[in-house]
Order: sequence, then C-alpha cells, then structure tokens
Amino acid sequence: MQKKVILDFIIAMLWSISPFGEAKVGIPYGMLKGLNIYWVFIVCFISNILVFPLMLFFLDKINHYFLRWTFYKKSAIYVARKAKVGSGDKIKKYGFWGLMFFVMIPLPGTGVYAGSIAAYLFKIEKKSAFLANVIGIFFSSLIVWVTTLLTMKGINS
Repeated sequence: MQKKVILDFIIAMLWSISPFGEAKVGIPYGMLKGLNIYWVFIVCFISNILVFPLMLFFLDKINHYFLRWTFYKKSAIYVARKAKVGSGDKIKKYGFWGLMFFVMIPLPGTGVYAGSIAAYLFKIEKKSAFLANVIGIFFSSLIVWVTTLLTMKGINS
C-alpha cells in the first residue's frame, strides 16, 4: 500500500513538471488517486516551481546549441511567435503583473513553461520573472485544487 502512495505522488510530481499538464494535471491526478489533498497541493506546487529555473537554464545555456538544427530552429521561432502574439502585448506592457496573470490562468498554453519563455523573450529581470511565476503558479494551483475538491465533493454527494 505504501509503495502505491509513493508511486502516485511521483506520478503527480511528474505531471506537475511536465509541459503537458503542469500542476493543472498533477493536482487532480493526486487528489483523484486519494492522496492527502494538502500534500498533493504542496508537492505539485513545488514541483511546478522547479520548471522555471530548469527552463531558464535551458534557454540561457542550451537553446543556442539547438538552434543549429533546422527543425528545432523552426519550432523555436513558431513558439516565440505564438508567445508574442498570444499574450505578449499584455506581458510586455504590464511586465511583472502581466506575466503573473498569464501564468495564473489555469488553461492550456499558459503556465510556467510559457511564462518562462515569455520572460526570456521580453527580457524580464530573472528575479522578478521568478517571483511572478511563483505567484502565478500558486494561484493557478489553488484554483485547480479548489475546483477539483468541489467537483469531487459534488460527485461524492
């Protein structure tokens, strides 16, 4: 039984650092698996925060090596254009607050991956961008956590 709980926490953490879900998927996964709802929030929130320094390291140190490959370069340009067109004007105009609200929206295409790329593209100072991402992740995680909790209570009623 203990191994299953640990495995479910690891899977929730992996979802939370995955670009295919982030904490928006990790939190509901853990809660629906019956894990402690408070620990799920904490573990998934912290896991999602870890994405920001990893993304900045990638963008600062590794990205320029990959730009040598045509497929990667075309993909990177596509992602950069999407980031600038989507909410780029608001992030550029409002800086910290625009980035925070962008990351806070619990919808696909928003979150810490997109927020990290936007911070990099718009050259938002790293400490400020990190704080905006952490606050945005917190509120996004809280929205998902409360929504999942209310949904689960509604289903179990």
